[in-house]
Amino acid sequence: MSPGLRPSDIAIIGMSGRFPGAHNVAEYWQNLCNGVDSISRFSPEELTAAGVAPCRSSHPDFVNAGGLLEGIDRFDADFFGFSPREAETMDPQQRIFMECASEALEAAACDPETCDGAIAVFGGCVLSSYLFNVLSDPKLLESVGAFQIFTGNDKDHLATRTSYKLNLRGPSIAVQTACSTSLVAVAMACQSLLDRQCDIALAGGAAIRVPQTAGYTHQEGMIYSRRGQCRPFDADADGTIFSNGVGVVALKRLEYA
Repeated sequence: MSPGLRPSDIAIIGMSGRFPGAHNVAEYWQNLCNGVDSISRFSPEELTAAGVAPCRSSHPDFVNAGGLLEGIDRFDADFFGFSPREAETMDPQQRIFMECASEALEAAACDPETCDGAIAVFGGCVLSSYLFNVLSDPKLLESVGAFQIFTGNDKDHLATRTSYKLNLRGPSIAVQTACSTSLVAVAMACQSLLDRQCDIALAGGAAIRVPQTAGYTHQEGMIYSRRGQCRPFDADADGTIFSNGVGVVALKRLEYA
């Protein structure tokens, strides 16, 4: 081991993500440096298209704001070995997490087909709201089948489906700890590396709620911001706002990175 290195040191060897107003990690970092507010404001037409009733959107406590993730309807199904119909019925959280996992490995210059070591996946996502959209079409449900639809939208399959489609042979663990899911996924990935259960670990999470342009109703005493802004550590902070995004990091023991 090189001088100064500790056995517990972990290196980030690759990362990928999708964020409101940023298609990748580099754009996201630039937005942070420039103080860009990436929260969108939705027009009455967008709210109506999202199924928000005018009586609700016109209420004084309604907030027409949210973090909009672009391109959730685009996916290279053939690249990952899915049929177009499978991709159509699959939760965007699974689709984009899979893309980011692949991109994180690419950024790490790691080809799963030639990698000698075991590559693990630790990840989680929120409850699939996309499933409700799929279930609203009885003909689609009948033609595809319940099994395919539920495995494509159940958050328990996020990690294992990613491992299977990328041909990864390490541990594959679905993580669910509410708002700390991605952080816990990283912690578990680091521990798995230190325990020599894997040689590379992918860790991250996804949160994509559809429709994205639905806004929300502010309630006094709850955590939502009345202004639709998140101001951490600011005296003007009045709550938070939920958003959409996906992020994955590739980790490796520093002594081998």
